[in-house]
Amino acid sequence: MLRILQPHFPKRLLCLPPLSNPQTICTNASSTTAVALPLPANSAAYVHLPFCRKRCHYCDFTIVALGSTTNSDSDPRISNYTKLLLREIHATEPNSDSDPLLKTIFFGGGTPSLVPPHLISDILDSLRSKFGISSDAEISIEMDPGTFDASKLDELLRLGINRVSLGVQAFQEELLRVCGRSHGLSEVEEAIGIMKSADGLANWSLDLISSLPNQSLEMWEESLTCAVAAQPNHISVYDLQVEQGTKFGYLYTPGEFPLPTVNQSADFYKKAAGNLPREGYEHYEISSYCKSGFECKHNQTYWQNRPFHAFGLGAASYINRTRFSRPKRMKEYTNYVENLENGSVADASSASVDLKDLAMDVVMLSLRTARGLDISSFVGKFGWDLTASLCKAFEPYVESGHVIGLDVKRKALPRSDFELGRDSDTQLAFIRLSDPHGFLLSNELIAIAFRSMSP
Repeated sequence: MLRILQPHFPKRLLCLPPLSNPQTICTNASSTTAVALPLPANSAAYVHLPFCRKRCHYCDFTIVALGSTTNSDSDPRISNYTKLLLREIHATEPNSDSDPLLKTIFFGGGTPSLVPPHLISDILDSLRSKFGISSDAEISIEMDPGTFDASKLDELLRLGINRVSLGVQAFQEELLRVCGRSHGLSEVEEAIGIMKSADGLANWSLDLISSLPNQSLEMWEESLTCAVAAQPNHISVYDLQVEQGTKFGYLYTPGEFPLPTVNQSADFYKKAAGNLPREGYEHYEISSYCKSGFECKHNQTYWQNRPFHAFGLGAASYINRTRFSRPKRMKEYTNYVENLENGSVADASSASVDLKDLAMDVVMLSLRTARGLDISSFVGKFGWDLTASLCKAFEPYVESGHVIGLDVKRKALPRSDFELGRDSDTQLAFIRLSDPHGFLLSNELIAIAFRSMSP
């Protein structure tokens, strides 16, 4: 089945175990077995801005609902939270003296476009002072229709924001109402107009959700057509996952009307995988499509299992192969920041990850992408035996067409060449899932990979 996640990890995650937000894949490591591998440098930061006008009916993310009548430009909850966030950044030590400047920053939420630009400026100044920001850094922000105008977008661009993720979700008024979105179709059209006319915005993404209640395949195709007509550089398509504790969780049962069946959800996915590449959008990651050269660089930090700082309520970092989640409640988060300032927060970077756990992370994240798993790199890090076990487990799925072996020129190999150690031009160099059928079974295929690497 398919899975939703937010765009910075991205916006929704497809075909993986349940996650509650873009950072929840980053949980504390349970093992302390040392990994004798070089530690990669960190050049990315995620900043969580949790404010929304209201909670959407499918959402179980860490948010603070402000109410639809609140003036977010003067709301003390936003300014007080920003002060707390700045304290956390200031109290956080760089990973090492050799870390490069930040090359990607992602403001996620929540609805970051509710935060006044001068507070975004304060956060960027703090990150620049503490870690440095590369002159060509990708700096992304999530924005929802109806929460900004041309003037606010222009202010953000002047601050250095150079990539926007626009949360449209649907191009049908009735589906926006079903989702509990705070915007309607007129706000969607206005927001797209602002994006297209903004001076200096050369990179923006549009987000859609499929498998919504009462959504038909014709509605989904219409949304895809409208998304393409808007001419974004990047399109993310997420399949609805009904979470316990949400309004949808109380109202609906997955697979039962008015939600689509599993087969109908697969049809939505296949429709996007068929239509968008014909319009020039490369399917480079399970839920992500882009024009050539417009892959989300920050998201690639996650897919390549590279380290990143994270700041804010409920955010989770990945530093020195340690995944560390911050508290999801404001009081506990405030206490966490105070303890960090006092030096009484345990040094999470002193822990390390079990070798097989790290290998599983690499497999899970690599198989989300069109590039797939780099066999040479995997053997170098985790050894021949673990790689051979993985290949053996995938052999039946090469036969069925769900898994593809590629040579160094990324040419598909026949089943007979899907093995390690061939001394020829047809040596196995990459393993990827087929598109769309392998991607649709990614949850099951990743589980098979995990079992093959378990004791």
